[in-house]
Amino acid sequence: MSTVSTATQTSAPLPNGILRYEDHVSAEKNKPQGGSAMGQGAFLTLFTTQLKNQDPTDPVKNEAFVAQLAQFSQLEATTAMRTSLDKMVQSQTSDRMLTGASMVGRKVGVPNGPAVLAMSQPVNAVANLPTGADSVTLSVTDSKGKVVRTQTYDNQLPGDMKLTWDGADDQGAQAPDGTYTFAINAIVAGSNTTPSFNTMATVRSAASAGTSDNTWLLNVDGGKSVSLTDVKVIN
Repeated sequence: MSTVSTATQTSAPLPNGILRYEDHVSAEKNKPQGGSAMGQGAFLTLFTTQLKNQDPTDPVKNEAFVAQLAQFSQLEATTAMRTSLDKMVQSQTSDRMLTGASMVGRKVGVPNGPAVLAMSQPVNAVANLPTGADSVTLSVTDSKGKVVRTQTYDNQLPGDMKLTWDGADDQGAQAPDGTYTFAINAIVAGSNTTPSFNTMATVRSAASAGTSDNTWLLNVDGGKSVSLTDVKVIN
């Protein structure tokens, strides 16, 4: 039975411009970092060329031939995997676009976002209290830095705490529509802490951030944008 040989012979020279597979591998290893790797088409061309030009009088062991076939199979599998991953990324981009579009008109939690009072409607926020609190104070400040409302809540259990500002100032008068700032302070085990919170705001539009990770931004009331991946609360 004849043995198919790869081009590792030393007695018969190959035509000009044809490299043995082993010579190519050696050259690739000596390339500086960042050099282009052999693609599937180049591998197949080199592989078939060396079969056509091999020396039948000086065959190599079958194991070497099988090893090259296995390497080609591995390259083919890697190429197919990359194609599948590219398709998956494209699919995720479309899904994020649809998700972002579906958020328009809804209220989402904006980390430390502005409190936009519109049509005298209440403004809600959600504070994170992982260990609870002895008391919680919500301060509402207008665009001029004046505190218009202070609300204090007694003992709170661990978890998320919902806070609501009805739009009235400390004298009970309705505050004018506009953009305000929330500040939350909590007393935990006798110490003052500043818990993280999310202010509920209406999404007005959604747009791609143009980054490599296909991040989508939600543009909300108050002129603030929040990444879709950062949204933890949706109402």
